[in-house]
Amino acid sequence: MTPLGDEWIVGRDHELALLSRLVDALTTGRSGALLMTGGPGAGKSALLEAAARMARRSGVRVLRCRGSEGESGLPFAGLHQLLRPFLDLAEGLPARQRAALLGVFGLDDGTPTVSDPLLTSLGALTLLSDVAEHGPLLLVIDDTHWLDLGTLDVLAFMARRLEGEPVALLLAARDTAVPAQLDRQVDRLTIEPLDPAAAGRLLDHQPRPPAGRARSRVLEQAAGVPLALVELARAVARDPAAAHEDALPLTDRLEAIFAADLPELPPTTRELLLFAAAAESAELPVILSAVGDRATPDDWLPAERAGLVRVDADRVRFRHPLIRSAVYRAATYTERHTAHRALADVLVGDPDRRAWHHAAAASGVDEEAARELDDSAARAQRRGGYAAAATALERAARLSPDPTVRAGRLVRAATMAMYAGHPRWVGELSAQVATLTDEPALLAEASLRAGWALAVTTRFAGSLGFLLPVAEAAVDEEPVLTLDALATATTPAYNSGAPEHREKILRIAERVPPQEDEIGRLWALAGCDPVRNRARALAMFARAWTDPLAEPGARPELDLPLARMVVLGGTAWVLDETAEAIRLLGAAMDHLRRSPTSGANATVAQALALALYESGSWTEARAALDEAYGLAAEGGLENVVVGAPVLRATLLALRGDTEEARAAVQRAVHGIDLPNCRSLQVRTHYALGAAALAEGDHAAAYDRFRAVYTRQPEPEPLHFHASDYYLADLVAAAVRTGRVEDARLVLDTTRRRLAEGETSARLTAIVHRADALLAEPDDAERHFTAALADPAGDRWPFERAQVRLDYAEWLRRRRRAVEARPLLAAALEVFERLGTRPWTDRTRAELRAAGVTPASPPAGSADSLAELTPQQLQIARLAAAGLTNREIGERIFLSPRTVGFHLYRIFPKLGITSRAQLRDALPEPGD
Repeated sequence: MTPLGDEWIVGRDHELALLSRLVDALTTGRSGALLMTGGPGAGKSALLEAAARMARRSGVRVLRCRGSEGESGLPFAGLHQLLRPFLDLAEGLPARQRAALLGVFGLDDGTPTVSDPLLTSLGALTLLSDVAEHGPLLLVIDDTHWLDLGTLDVLAFMARRLEGEPVALLLAARDTAVPAQLDRQVDRLTIEPLDPAAAGRLLDHQPRPPAGRARSRVLEQAAGVPLALVELARAVARDPAAAHEDALPLTDRLEAIFAADLPELPPTTRELLLFAAAAESAELPVILSAVGDRATPDDWLPAERAGLVRVDADRVRFRHPLIRSAVYRAATYTERHTAHRALADVLVGDPDRRAWHHAAAASGVDEEAARELDDSAARAQRRGGYAAAATALERAARLSPDPTVRAGRLVRAATMAMYAGHPRWVGELSAQVATLTDEPALLAEASLRAGWALAVTTRFAGSLGFLLPVAEAAVDEEPVLTLDALATATTPAYNSGAPEHREKILRIAERVPPQEDEIGRLWALAGCDPVRNRARALAMFARAWTDPLAEPGARPELDLPLARMVVLGGTAWVLDETAEAIRLLGAAMDHLRRSPTSGANATVAQALALALYESGSWTEARAALDEAYGLAAEGGLENVVVGAPVLRATLLALRGDTEEARAAVQRAVHGIDLPNCRSLQVRTHYALGAAALAEGDHAAAYDRFRAVYTRQPEPEPLHFHASDYYLADLVAAAVRTGRVEDARLVLDTTRRRLAEGETSARLTAIVHRADALLAEPDDAERHFTAALADPAGDRWPFERAQVRLDYAEWLRRRRRAVEARPLLAAALEVFERLGTRPWTDRTRAELRAAGVTPASPPAGSADSLAELTPQQLQIARLAAAGLTNREIGERIFLSPRTVGFHLYRIFPKLGITSRAQLRDALPEPGD
């Protein structure tokens, strides 16, 4: 999301960077020409406006014109728009050029002249060159596809001759109507639809953003088109009930774009289009069978010529989902129902689609149609299609005559929507249950789902307000339900960090007698107090997972083991069993990626990213973060939408990209109430503190690290778990800024608090490092060696390298340089591998001071990997494993051609020339 003036342009950072480079080049006297192409509503005009604002801020004069369909037959109408502000300067042109140029506008002196297109074009170029002597010019031209031919010829002429002129040409045209004159003359930038994450962010910036199922419907039908996203959000805001219809309502603007050609089509063609829209499939035989002998394949031709559909062999596709919506909504109620009934009659062998068409043709409630959808939902769940199952159950509920049956189907729909990772949808479905039934079991389950829906946002108190009453009410009669509620409640309680919630969870957990499945109690104990409950939680953890990791396959039987994997992976992470967390969460992600609906991946991917980051697998962590963020933005999982960029900012800061790190944090936490999200607040402080540390600003770093503890006489951690991992960094900054006594107060209080439980090897090393930095000279070495004593510390390489660097500096200051050298060499290897430039530079300086000339950095293993995008890294690893382009494409949902294109870009980045070299060029995951 990029701020420009009072506007925000979402998801176009790459495009804006290219435009910025075009403007920057212009300010240094270099010319350029760029043609942006894209479908209607793609945002081309917004990008042109952004470029114009950039230019004006840089002192560049902007000339504009816009093509008009009504003026496309008027010779040189567009050129007149463009040059009109400076036509009075044409008097300075050479006579023949002046006469030719003014003559096409009817502004000559009446002397008879022969029209000369070359002179006209040259006159226009000369005039602009003269104007540019007083400052560079940017020519901004919109709707180029509607410009008259004369103007297009002049623009093409100029585009070929701009070199050496401080003039740049920026044009926009429909991707299906690029003028032939410019097709090969100008560099092209294709404006693609927004990716799901950016589309979700754009919806969130609307005055009344859609939520729940309406949000999913808007995202689906808009297909990444910015104008469609804005207009459909507006339409749903005006009529929320429309979100449940088969096609969302189109606003007048969308109707004008996507339905303009419909009235001109023959009736039979319109009927075919309606059946295709109602079918929502591309199967031509099905559509033709349903229509019957009223139509033939030739009746598709008018729709193809109008660009509405494309027919290939036995398939028909609408050019855009909104064309389908326009066709469907243009039909009458009776016409739509007739189409659905006919389609249901021919889909005898496809019970899922038949059920949907029966439902669409139903008038009012219809239990038979509801049962068909219920059965379809069960089949979808077995395939892992949770969103499809939720959609079918929600529709079945609306068709159910019995309110209690309707409530039950809504609860099941909420459960499927939860697995699909759509919290707002879950909240909507759960809220309806209380209006339909007094059944305690249904109400309790609805509260669990509502609590989960809020838990993955940042409304943690609201989530716990649903979950804890259910847990407490069920503790005597339904202990399994209590543990389920507590397990769900532990996550928002952890993220909130408020002690009263955690204490209540632990009190309720102690009242529950032992159960066959203790996984909920395990997460409650570990997630609410991982230090005091460490020993007990580790023992339970060892007993909880005795089965091997499940193989992909049967569902719904996999759902429970998968859920156990996720909970145990989170437990392992909070207990600093990092390698086990990566194993469990990685296996869970492998299964979730194979599901047709992957929205639930977001929270798991973020947890995996945290574990990978702590283990030093930073490139893999970045890939997991990108995956988590994209899925979360699409589904509305606010906690991940904020948390993933904060962790990404931390990686940027540690690698020395401090300005971008701060900007990323600012974007991430904008509008978030951080004091109510203490885990995020602590991680935000660390990201900004790391940025300050990377710049050598130890005072600013100390202020950030100190903020993760309270200012009480006995400082408490801002977050009961996250804060203590930054204790040593706080002390290190304090030593460099003369705030030792304040840091000692924090350290002493923390040590006493941690002594009430059992610390992990990681936390133990952190406390010893802090002790060493504050200790008297005679006592410091004992703590340094203790911090390095446990071999398990190598599981957290960055933290271990920091200890080695601190210890080596301490040794060198005491003239023990020989002992410092191996510590520095080991630290340097880690810092170089991770790409932490500030720490690498500091370690290299220490090595030189210790009498060692460090070798040049290895030929960029970390740098070359850092150049790869997460998707490129994934493709490279799959190719290195021996998968073909087709197999890779099937795995990550790309075409083989696109995979080949990425490999073509990957090879030079890795310094290789063939696929066979990939295995040696890539380090093992986790190295």
